[in-house]
Amino acid sequence: MKKETWILIVDDELSHKAMLRENLKFLGYNTLEVSNGAEAVETVKRESPNLIIMDLRMPEMDGMAALKEIRKFNETVPVLIMTAYGTIESAVEAVKNGAYDYLLKPVDVDDLAAAVENGLKFSSITNSDQKESQAEADDKFPEIVRASRAMEDILKIVSQVAPSEASVLITGESGTGKEVIANAIQRLSLRADKPFIAVNCAALHDQLLESELFGHERGSFTGATETRKGRFELANGGTLFLDEIGDMALTTQAKILRVLQSGTFERLGSAETLHTDVRIISATNHELKQDIEENLFRKDLFYRLSVVPIHLPSLRERREEIPAFANHFLQTFNEKNRKNVIKISDDAAKILYQYEWPGNVRELENVMERSVIMTMGDTVTAEVLPSNLKTEPSVRADTLEPLTLLEQTERDLIIQTMDACGGNRTKAADQLGMSRRSLYNKLKRYGISE
Repeated sequence: MKKETWILIVDDELSHKAMLRENLKFLGYNTLEVSNGAEAVETVKRESPNLIIMDLRMPEMDGMAALKEIRKFNETVPVLIMTAYGTIESAVEAVKNGAYDYLLKPVDVDDLAAAVENGLKFSSITNSDQKESQAEADDKFPEIVRASRAMEDILKIVSQVAPSEASVLITGESGTGKEVIANAIQRLSLRADKPFIAVNCAALHDQLLESELFGHERGSFTGATETRKGRFELANGGTLFLDEIGDMALTTQAKILRVLQSGTFERLGSAETLHTDVRIISATNHELKQDIEENLFRKDLFYRLSVVPIHLPSLRERREEIPAFANHFLQTFNEKNRKNVIKISDDAAKILYQYEWPGNVRELENVMERSVIMTMGDTVTAEVLPSNLKTEPSVRADTLEPLTLLEQTERDLIIQTMDACGGNRTKAADQLGMSRRSLYNKLKRYGISE
């Protein structure tokens, strides 16, 4: 396979380009070589290489500009961006613009081999995915409840980033499902059959967290009665999920950064340097950019962790998913508690829809479990819902006539479609699959201004 694989090297440094050429040939790949972005664009059009390794800073046309041009006519060829340590921020921007990953110059030979191999695998998976039917694509996430455009867009990013080696930072309020997304990335990754280990960085104080991550030698601190491997060691070859990364102390952040840069660390109380190969997925409910300004989080670590950022909106920002989640949890807790609660009353559904859900999906899950347990018949009624759901102000209680959950969902869909069509009734009616008169009647009924 490698003999038929062509890699385009784009670098204006002759010695570095020669180093790449010789090492790639040693690994069994054929190479093409150019010295600037403009030549790279023309070569990709003419030769269609299997992978591109491109420097970020070059004369005539730099790597960023060349990447954007290449993506206009070739969306699938994996591009590895090379950059000096001081320009990692630019490399992260390149990844956001379609690069597969980035390498630090001077490029380490082992890193090069791994990045090229993974990039080619990613390309193969991506091209295969494009040929899947829509039904096959939907089956990628059987464990994830989604009924909003926002969530579908997030899952598209998950599908794209999962087979890569890029670090992923998942942000969002507590309870929005960050660990669910992390698990989906791991399941669809090239490391799916390797360990997936999660660490809650907020649950342990500094020394215990470092011991958990890096391991310790016997006697290294009070209570260390035996040598213990850390999570970086146990996750070797797989994925490490660092949950609540924003709660990590600066000293620990520095050690995490070193592992990401060099793949090396020491157990507490040991001088022996250990090596690990892990992919990092992290999550936080913090505003890390604000934490950086307040010197609570390292800027260089942030850029290392957030090569691909994924933000999960709160449940109140995607209310159209509340019915889907509520019914999903209804089924789950029916089975768990051997109950036969089959539906939610309109009054209860309206309360669920209008509540603000500060605890997001996790809070809704807890409410539905309690409601299933407390329901005596086959229907969840307003009476069994927690009192705070009924007493707190709702976002729509003072502006809408009483609506069923289905009507409320339809109202929101009409608003979204009207906005997308710039208020054009004809276009909106066509997209909604109804007549213009029907749309007009619904606008009037639901009190939707144009």
